[in-house]
Amino acid sequence: MNEKELTRISKRMSRHLRHDPAAIGLTLAPGGWVPVDALLAALRITREQLDEVVETNNKRRFAFDESGTRIRASQGHSVTVDLGLPDATPPDILYHGTVPKFLDAILREGLRPMNRHAVHLSPTTDTARVVAARRGKPVILRIDAAAMSAAGHSFQVSANNVWLTATVPPEFLHRLT
Repeated sequence: MNEKELTRISKRMSRHLRHDPAAIGLTLAPGGWVPVDALLAALRITREQLDEVVETNNKRRFAFDESGTRIRASQGHSVTVDLGLPDATPPDILYHGTVPKFLDAILREGLRPMNRHAVHLSPTTDTARVVAARRGKPVILRIDAAAMSAAGHSFQVSANNVWLTATVPPEFLHRLT
């Protein structure tokens, strides 16, 4: 399958596994899982195409369960879903990529999940930069995750190494130059 087709299918999967499963007749089970067969029928794709999208997605957005019969988005849902991720001790520092137009509000109010269920944080500046660059010129924020954790904030880590937390108050943020 060519890159354009892989991207098209991946975007459709993201939309329906993270934001609008009902639009194609899917219902997310606990944990955000859907039967692979139901997704294949709804998207009108083959298992081979699905496997290629999952295996080649550089952000590892999707994960199969242990049996390979269910699939879910690793994180980023706007629909209500409990991924069942356990609390985890974060690295001392995490990062968040944004763009200049949001910076003043973020520094004043902190990071909020907006239309998602959690704030997404990256373990590296490179990852944060790539995420932010989709919306414009990247601005990278350093998050003092160790201090947040010590102050009682909880963190989870998704299957694709995205760190999740409810909010990041402004006192834990620092803009990198």
